[in-house]
Amino acid sequence: MPDPIKKILVVVESIDVEDSSGSKANVALIKNLYKAGFKLQVYHYTRKNIELEDIPCYAIKENRRSLLFFLSRTERYLRYWFNLKLSKPIEQIFGFSFTLFNDCNSIVAALKKINDFEPDLVLTLSKGTSFRPHQAIIKLPKWYSKWIAYVHDPYPFACYPRPYDWVEPGYHQKRKFFLKVGAKAKYVSYPSQLLAELMESYYSPMRGKRIIIPHQIYETDAEPMELPEYFKKDAFTIVHAGTLLGPRNPLSLIEAYRKFILENPKAEENSQLIFIGRKSKYSKEFQEIKKTLPQFYSSEDYIPFSTVLAIQKNAAVNVILEAKSSISPFLPGKFPHCIQAKKPILLLGPYYSESRRLLGEDYPWWSEIDDEDEILKIIKDLYNNWKSNDNQVDYNYNSLKTYLSEDYLSAQISDL
Repeated sequence: MPDPIKKILVVVESIDVEDSSGSKANVALIKNLYKAGFKLQVYHYTRKNIELEDIPCYAIKENRRSLLFFLSRTERYLRYWFNLKLSKPIEQIFGFSFTLFNDCNSIVAALKKINDFEPDLVLTLSKGTSFRPHQAIIKLPKWYSKWIAYVHDPYPFACYPRPYDWVEPGYHQKRKFFLKVGAKAKYVSYPSQLLAELMESYYSPMRGKRIIIPHQIYETDAEPMELPEYFKKDAFTIVHAGTLLGPRNPLSLIEAYRKFILENPKAEENSQLIFIGRKSKYSKEFQEIKKTLPQFYSSEDYIPFSTVLAIQKNAAVNVILEAKSSISPFLPGKFPHCIQAKKPILLLGPYYSESRRLLGEDYPWWSEIDDEDEILKIIKDLYNNWKSNDNQVDYNYNSLKTYLSEDYLSAQISDL
């Protein structure tokens, strides 16, 4: 019987929960690994000193004296001062930016200095489209046999489902890089089963190495944040939290809600539809909508993560909005937060989606993103439930809470 795995070296791009949904998910995963009893050391490239309680964290410094750093800054200044845009041709030739190459070398240099920690596993976590920690571990063959490469999204963009897919500069080099990840890593982990199936269809070396580690619920004893003034705690409040990427079109939801208000005049005073997050391509339309729909609110700016969690917990309904597509293999970073809130989830997305797979095929509050009539029907149903339950609609996703917890995580890692 193999020895139990106790030590995990985590190499992560950022542990700043305020910079992206990817960092929020990574921090929740790290904290739950610690809660599950694993001994951790976390090396992060946040480029600021951030501590996670009781977990040793080491900020990796950027090498600002290298040729690559000089080239990256030269490219930046040429763009800023002369509007000379060289990033695309550079990536077309080399596959990646000079900045990324320098960042990866900075991470490698820091990891080579580790001499007081012999890990049983090395877990690489990234965000966005960079996969810097993965690039770094490829240069450290001694850890291939211990490497869990966490793939949070399809890569590169040509592997995304429509409408997100496009062939970016340096596509061939990016694909070669991920073929190396698949070949060198001992395990390849994904937050989503559908994502695993998609990536394995593009990268045969990843087959047979699959581990599903979903985004985590992290329970905290922190004091609840004070809710913002625009939030009506005792109202039927529908909340969408997060940035609206272009294909995530909210207009059918808004129009369905407008019809709901027209058909239910009593709801005018005790309901809201709230979008919180940064500005998006829909921001101008939102300003016009506010003029004719006073129950509608959009924040148009970043809101601290703790406040977002408080809003989701006190909402009547939380919305997960996905792009119009044949499939959505992503597990949204907000999914565990919505489960944790114990409130009904209005899921708007394709028939084939990881969120729908987890919630169940018979989940009652799902619709295609552009089916206005079905969305209206669901809103009415949720409103009636809310009214009949003394303003408290709690929905217990017990099996999913277990799936997104440190107990399931521990079982996945301990079985390796």
